[in-house]
Amino acid sequence: MSAFFDSRWVAAPEAVIVLDGDALPQGFRAAGVAAGIKESGLTDVGLLVADSPETTSAARFTRSGVLAAPVVVCKTRTRLDAIRAVAVNSGNANAATGGRGMDEAARMQGAAAMVCGVPEDRVAVASTGVIGVQLDGRKVTAGLLAASHELRADGHGAFGEAIRTTDKFAKSARLQVALPGGPVTITAQAKGAGMIQPSFATMLCFVQTDAQLDAATADRLLGDGVRRSFDRISVDGQLSTNDTAILQASGASGVAVAAGSPDEAILREALDALLRQLALLIVRDGEGSRRVGRVVVRGDDRDDAERCARAVANSPLVKAALHGGDPNWGRIAQAVGLAMTDRAPVDLDITIEGVPVCARGAAVPFDQAALDAAVAGTEVDYAVDLPAASGTPAVEAEVFFSDLSHEYVTINAEYTT
Repeated sequence: MSAFFDSRWVAAPEAVIVLDGDALPQGFRAAGVAAGIKESGLTDVGLLVADSPETTSAARFTRSGVLAAPVVVCKTRTRLDAIRAVAVNSGNANAATGGRGMDEAARMQGAAAMVCGVPEDRVAVASTGVIGVQLDGRKVTAGLLAASHELRADGHGAFGEAIRTTDKFAKSARLQVALPGGPVTITAQAKGAGMIQPSFATMLCFVQTDAQLDAATADRLLGDGVRRSFDRISVDGQLSTNDTAILQASGASGVAVAAGSPDEAILREALDALLRQLALLIVRDGEGSRRVGRVVVRGDDRDDAERCARAVANSPLVKAALHGGDPNWGRIAQAVGLAMTDRAPVDLDITIEGVPVCARGAAVPFDQAALDAAVAGTEVDYAVDLPAASGTPAVEAEVFFSDLSHEYVTINAEYTT
């Protein structure tokens, strides 16, 4: 098994083989080019196309109240169940850019449709980068034309490079999945490192498969996967204007995945693991992140558990302690207290790396040296149990989060330059 599934929190499915190389699933071509949007001269325009008119798809977008122009264009002008092409730029978010920004996003959609030879309403667009700066549509159009001449079946890596901003490393994978009906391939490219919060994430993620899916099955698979992955991560508690996740199925393998079938169950497990691992890579990148934490909050009320998990994951004090390898459970207690002001006093239990440190709201003896050693690794596990009524079924909420580093402050203090 490849090192892609390298977290103890994500199990590599038995039916999955991690593949090397840059080949996309059958029926897809992609490219990435430098169009001059980034001052660095790095790759900044990507183009991905599915050759079959029968391609199905699904999409999810940010829940922010401030939507970037490409998100609006996708939601109002794109057939989200039948996306053939994806056009993306990095280096500029085309967000908070008014009517001109909307025009540029629409022009981007039209240009991609023209160079790919597909209808406009079957093109999705996405942008990522600085907010509030007008996007130079001429550069994007020229970049899409150049990319169309470079489209190739092994364009997985080139397309992935085109979507990066502050990412320190590429986040992508190629998987082969053994289904009862035959083998299928999945590839995915994601980006994200800052402006991440568990109400989705500041991320772009594009997934391609040559499995044959109807649109409803594709939508169900992507929706379930997003809820267990990108909905579960936090770097800084900030909600992006541009979040986009798209799944496309070309059907070129000839392996039909029927709703409710064993094929769907196995494909769901593979996609779930893929998206969870990509989400963890985003948290691990975390603009200066040193460690990744996971908090699981259990109780008898789902809203309480969710609110507490997010409070812990987004607490600057908890995140700073995680960065320093400090098992300061008092930081966790105060974060839960902030989320539960209507339930005071809360007699909570706290466990760090399996070591009980607080029971019914009070400290308990533990081996400090052993716990210090346990939290010095790259992954740290926290568990919080809230008081529950006797006989009430337990519910839990899980969030993955990064630490808060000096580098994070530096990157974001100098972001626009």
